[in-house]
Amino acid sequence: MLEGQAMRNLRLFTVLFTALLLVSVSTASAQRLYWTASGQFGPFNIQGLIPTYPEARDIKIPVNMWILDHPKGLVLFDTGNNVAISDGQCKKHWAAGMCDFVKPSQTRADVIDKQLEKVGYKIDDVKIVITSHSHLDHIGNIEMFPKAIHVIQKKELYQAWWPEKFQRGGAHVMADYDDARDFNYLELDGDYDLFGDGSVVVLSTPGHTLGHQSVKVQLPETGTVILSQDAIWMEENLEGYPAGLNYSVLDYTNSVNRLKMMADIENAKIWFGHSGKQYDAMGEQWHK
Repeated sequence: MLEGQAMRNLRLFTVLFTALLLVSVSTASAQRLYWTASGQFGPFNIQGLIPTYPEARDIKIPVNMWILDHPKGLVLFDTGNNVAISDGQCKKHWAAGMCDFVKPSQTRADVIDKQLEKVGYKIDDVKIVITSHSHLDHIGNIEMFPKAIHVIQKKELYQAWWPEKFQRGGAHVMADYDDARDFNYLELDGDYDLFGDGSVVVLSTPGHTLGHQSVKVQLPETGTVILSQDAIWMEENLEGYPAGLNYSVLDYTNSVNRLKMMADIENAKIWFGHSGKQYDAMGEQWHK
C-alpha cells in the first residue's frame, strides 16, 4: 500500500516538475517586438527606387526600425536617419540631392532615442544594436549607442569606411559613424544565432550592399517573422521588379529567393524594409 502511494506521489511530482519546467522555458523564450520608424520618405516617384516598375506613381515609405524586448537583453535593429536631419534640417547633414529626392519628414520625436523613451526605455538599456547595412537611413544614429555591442557583417563594416565608388553619391554619410570606430563590434561572416536558442537569427542577405543582413525573430504569439530591411524594400520587389540600388543584382536576387523560401518552409511572415502598406497596418505597436 505504501509503495503504491509512493509511486503515485512520484508520478504527481514528475507531472508538476514537468509543468513548471515548461512554464520556465516558455517564459524564457517570451519576447516582443516594437515596430517603429524614423519618419518617412516621399512623396516621390516609385520608379526612382524601382526603375523597371511599369507605372509612374508617387509613394511615401517608412524608414523602419525595430525594438526587440528579449529576456537576455534589449536589442535594436537599425537606428534610422541621423538626428541632424530632423525638422527640415536635412541639407545640413545630407547631400542636397539626396534630401531633394527622398524628401525625409523626420521630426525630433521620430528619432530612435525618443522612440525608446516612448515605450519605456532609455539608450543605456540597449544591449545590442544590429545594423542591417551602412546606408544613411539605417546606420544614422549608431553613435548614440557607445555602450552597446554592435552586430554587423565584417564586409559591411569595411563597406561603411570604404564604400565602392558607385555608391559614394550620398547613400553613405561618413558623419553618421565617424566617431564609432572604437565601438565594440561583433563582426560576422554569414548567419548568426544571436542568443544561441533560435529566437533571434541574423541572416546574411547581400546584394543591396556587400554585407547586408536581415533578422529572423521567433515571437510567442505572432510566430516567425523575417525582418528583411533592404533585402526586400516592398511588395513590388516580389512582383518581379528588383530594387534599383544594388551592389550585385545576382546576390540581391539570391537573397530575395532565400527569404521567400525560408518564409514558405517555416510558415513565416516577411516584414519589408520600406512598405507603406505594412507600416500603416502594423507599425507603432508591439507584436508578441
